[in-house]
Amino acid sequence: MRNFFVLIYMLTALLFVTNAIAQHQEIAEKPTVWKEKSNEKIDSTSILNAFKNGNFSGHFRYFFMGTNNESGLSDYFANALGGGVKFETAQFHNFQFGVSGYYIYNIGSSDFSKKDPITNLSNRYEVALFDLQNASSKGNLSRLEELYLKYNYKHSTVTLGKQLLNTSFINLQDGRMRPTEVDGIWIDFNEIKKTKINIGYLYGISPRSTMKYFRIGESIGIYPAGVNPDGTKSDYAGNLDSDGVYIIGIKNESVSNLKTLLWNQYAENLFNSALFQMDYNYPLNHNSKLLLGFQTVYQNALNEGGNIDPRKTYFQKNGSSQTFGGRLGWKTKAIEWTLNYNRITAKGRYLMPREWGRDPFYTFMPRERNEGFGDVDAVMTKIQYTNPKKTFKSHLAVGYFDLPDVKNVALNKYGLPSYWQTNADIRYEFQGLLKGFDAQLLYVHKFNVGETYDNKNYIFNKTNMSNINFILNFNF
Repeated sequence: MRNFFVLIYMLTALLFVTNAIAQHQEIAEKPTVWKEKSNEKIDSTSILNAFKNGNFSGHFRYFFMGTNNESGLSDYFANALGGGVKFETAQFHNFQFGVSGYYIYNIGSSDFSKKDPITNLSNRYEVALFDLQNASSKGNLSRLEELYLKYNYKHSTVTLGKQLLNTSFINLQDGRMRPTEVDGIWIDFNEIKKTKINIGYLYGISPRSTMKYFRIGESIGIYPAGVNPDGTKSDYAGNLDSDGVYIIGIKNESVSNLKTLLWNQYAENLFNSALFQMDYNYPLNHNSKLLLGFQTVYQNALNEGGNIDPRKTYFQKNGSSQTFGGRLGWKTKAIEWTLNYNRITAKGRYLMPREWGRDPFYTFMPRERNEGFGDVDAVMTKIQYTNPKKTFKSHLAVGYFDLPDVKNVALNKYGLPSYWQTNADIRYEFQGLLKGFDAQLLYVHKFNVGETYDNKNYIFNKTNMSNINFILNFNF
């Protein structure tokens, strides 16, 4: 054990002496996983020159994660080390080619193949740093990430192939070693003043914590699937049929200080999700502003929701759900405070494959989600500080999530009781000799406040637990 900690110390020290955000990005932001340089417009006379004038970028990451469960239940830890490179050509007749890949090593972790002896449940958090489909693997995990052809037109782009996306429902997700990626065609249209239009057709997804791409139907059910509305075990993994996901999004900022977002995601043969959101910043003086926001999501099943057999379908036939939420806040150059609320009505479960992305709600907090639930009231407040040079950022968030009873399986897919959650997050971007490095420390604690009927299955890896994360990145 002593040699193990010496190894971790040496590896960490090596990384410090040799800047990606730790993937806890807002989903409205453009992906910055690689932090590649802005490409100068070079329309070369040959393909060779387009490659010679291209850009290389690299990303190395060390990630420690540990979970401390309630006394008597199993605890876990993991140490992951990885790195990769990306190459994108210069423009050639407005076209660009891009490719990237990544490797991950397990350099000392708990045995994820062993289940907790009391609940007979598996590890939830740490295994996601590696390959969920091969939990016992400790060797080199290699992953082809991006492989695309991009066409540039004025301020707009059309990208075909494997790529990174951040959308309301399909996004990078909060941090592990590597993000969720997609395969398809994506149009980023920016030719209308103060209006951004996105149109896409996705036919493949590589979920976070997996090593390959899957067809849309195959990608759902790789993560734990919970139970059907009648309480039977969900059996949709490998049994869903879908030709792809069709997306259209419109963001408009033509009204001063107001951002309006319309988003529709049509998962063929599965379900449709529509989002409407408005965020308004009201200037109070030259240094501060009032933040106001409203959001609503409506979902409905398509056909039989993926499979004619109710036990094997994802979205129950004729099923639907609705959510709405709001935000009130205050922001200066250094401080931002928000009070957030979200309501999922009792109309039905809010469903979005966890393999595709994290919740778009104002109340979202890393390390838990409200996907899979109906009849939910969530309140979260967060205060964030950013120093003047924007090299240091910290925030403290506290949330209360009132969920249906764990035995109300029609509205509680994963058997999660009501809970309080606190998150403390500190991030720092190094300068000078260590420029290119950034570090993040995230601490999460969840307190149970719901009835668990003396069943530890409702506690293990869900509530009465803490999760600590240390992430060190180097980008060039």
